[in-house]
Amino acid sequence: MSNALHVSCDAATARTAQGTRSPAYPRLVIATTILASSLAFIDGSVVNVGLPAIGRSFHADAIGLQWVVNAYLLPLSALLLLGGAAGDRYGRRRLLITGVLLFGIASLACAVAPTLILLLFARFVQGASAAMLMPNSLAILGQSFSGEAKGRAIGIWAATGAAAGAIGPVLGGWLIDAGSWRFAFLINVPLSVAAIVLADYVDRDVDDTAGSLDWLGGALVTAALGLATWALTEGSSRAWSPSTFVVLGTGLIFLLLFLSAERRLGDRAMMPLSLFGSPSFVGLTLLTLLLYGALGGLFVLVPYVLIQAGGYTATQAGAALLPLPLVIAVASPAAGALAAKVGPRWLLITGPVIVAAGFLLAVRIGSDRSYWLGVFPAMVVIALGMAGAVAPLTTAVLMSVDSHHTGAASGLNSAVARTGGLVATALIGPVIASSGPALLSAFGVAAAMGAVICSVAAASAATLIAPARKPS
Repeated sequence: MSNALHVSCDAATARTAQGTRSPAYPRLVIATTILASSLAFIDGSVVNVGLPAIGRSFHADAIGLQWVVNAYLLPLSALLLLGGAAGDRYGRRRLLITGVLLFGIASLACAVAPTLILLLFARFVQGASAAMLMPNSLAILGQSFSGEAKGRAIGIWAATGAAAGAIGPVLGGWLIDAGSWRFAFLINVPLSVAAIVLADYVDRDVDDTAGSLDWLGGALVTAALGLATWALTEGSSRAWSPSTFVVLGTGLIFLLLFLSAERRLGDRAMMPLSLFGSPSFVGLTLLTLLLYGALGGLFVLVPYVLIQAGGYTATQAGAALLPLPLVIAVASPAAGALAAKVGPRWLLITGPVIVAAGFLLAVRIGSDRSYWLGVFPAMVVIALGMAGAVAPLTTAVLMSVDSHHTGAASGLNSAVARTGGLVATALIGPVIASSGPALLSAFGVAAAMGAVICSVAAASAATLIAPARKPS
């Protein structure tokens, strides 16, 4: 669900601000990018609703269910920047088609997977494919339109993505209730076919003058995140054994090697370290990691708890989350306009505080409370807080660095949002492993911890993000 809340990869439009041209079929270009990105938006929200059914089908334990989510988030987090750079180098249309094709094949593989291991492998391919199609779908809009037309196109893209993220859990839940969790993955197959057909109307582009890709950085950060995620998942769900600490330490070594490699590459790196010379950018990165981490963990747990402890059907659990995208869609434009007048800093402080209040309300979710007294108030308050943070966050990221680094900064911020969800999902094993009253108790503790994390995110914004400069 949280995927739909983050307008991903403004790096794309930043990189293609120059040299835009009018497409021959503008509506078909918009339709192509919407269909392609909707694959990732829908999949990221459908799977959360299907976790209980997947667990029953494969007799999976908590660790297995955590990896159903993280096998997708891991390559998406690690390779998102590399996917955007590959589009610059080899052609955004080509990368979009390749990503959509692989995503469709992987979705079909998920639907027919006979074992949990094969399902996890297919989910990993889905995540790697999403890292190709997501940045390049928006980059295509950036290169195809200019001026007001670009703004309208991106607005349509973002609104439709939010709608897809909202409809996904309900549609997926209905398919699960009507037949099987496997049907939920099949949603992606016709969408993939349609996107590939429509991609023929997107202008071809290849920039052979672009620099070489940071393959070493991509490999090192994937290894680092993979090892750290495994260690956190194993440690939180079972026990912190010596081998778990060894794996975690090895992951940290790979992270240090990644930072060393990025330092040597300078501005040619997938994550230029010069970005972190800005305290505001450091604060925004920390805020993104914490806020989206807390949100990502919650929205894996809420459908799971509603189904397992609240007696909800999968359809009802998906519908229970609808207030979040709907309120954000209505309130975000006003928050964006306010941020333009007063600057984003105060909204980035108050937004996470309001989200923290929503997390505290979520502690009350239980089997003995109705939806309107338990789930609904928490979803609305969290949505209001996120509406105050989503648009100002994008603005603040672009303001925190010089024009040469806007693409890298915004793309990195998007990747950090996914990484937050990855880490949070690795740590929720004790909740998923619980049942009955213990499940509700463990969920309450997790929601309270989420409130603390959101409060720390607000503190990082207050401490590190520079106040807006008054016009002279």
